[in-house]
Amino acid sequence: MFARITGAAFRGILVAMLFAMPTLILPASATESPEIILFIALLGSALAFTEYNSHFPSFVEFRNAPPINRMRFAACAASVGALSLLAAHPLEPTGLTALIHRLGGWLGGQLDFAYSPVQLTVLMLPPQVPEATMLMVRDAAGLVCAIAGAAIAGFALVIRVGHWPVGSGAFNVWVNLPLFDPTTGGDVVQRLQRDARVNIIGGVLLPFALPAAVKLASGLVDPGILAAPHMLIWVISAWALVPASMIMRGMAMQRIAGLIMHKRRAAGSAADEALQTA
Repeated sequence: MFARITGAAFRGILVAMLFAMPTLILPASATESPEIILFIALLGSALAFTEYNSHFPSFVEFRNAPPINRMRFAACAASVGALSLLAAHPLEPTGLTALIHRLGGWLGGQLDFAYSPVQLTVLMLPPQVPEATMLMVRDAAGLVCAIAGAAIAGFALVIRVGHWPVGSGAFNVWVNLPLFDPTTGGDVVQRLQRDARVNIIGGVLLPFALPAAVKLASGLVDPGILAAPHMLIWVISAWALVPASMIMRGMAMQRIAGLIMHKRRAAGSAADEALQTA
């Protein structure tokens, strides 16, 4: 019990630090409502502690199947940290912010090709937005796209080389997929495969669809809010990492479906051998 409480508390602290990271990195002049950020950090910390301290799962998937959630969190922390340093460079430049600025400029330039998500993100901005803001959005999108791609590739390597989730022990569907009911709606394997395809296709299309939707709803949503550092950090991070998380979820469900099919074939072969022996 002590280990569970300690682990839940550590996760809660990490979540709080994630939400507070932009405020800690950006200058004080760029933060208008620190009390709201503190409240969100404490709320996120309490939710993480409650979820991981409970014996019964509620909404967090793959709770006992590392390292998928750890990789998601690491990607989010890397994204928020990198974008915070990128946004801090025009305000208080340092050697580290200059390094991230140059890296973001290179990635943004490389990924800003025809019909790419980075180019669509820049094109959704209104014409009156200053060029410096457009370049900042482009560089931020390039950075986060690289981080999201690295997270997806890393998880694919974990599945391929680390034999996830078998390498972490027995996989409990109820604990790791609390929102998935295996007792309703047809064959479990077919449902897992269908959900996997939906998540992967949705994750691939979302980075293209969101800028187009914002452009169409320009009268309701002002893309110019990305000029604010905090909005830039959280909006661009969500734009890339939510689709990446969906793709990773689809890969995980496809892997679980494959394991169930393999177990069924093994059980069928064993039954056939038993009948032949009898």
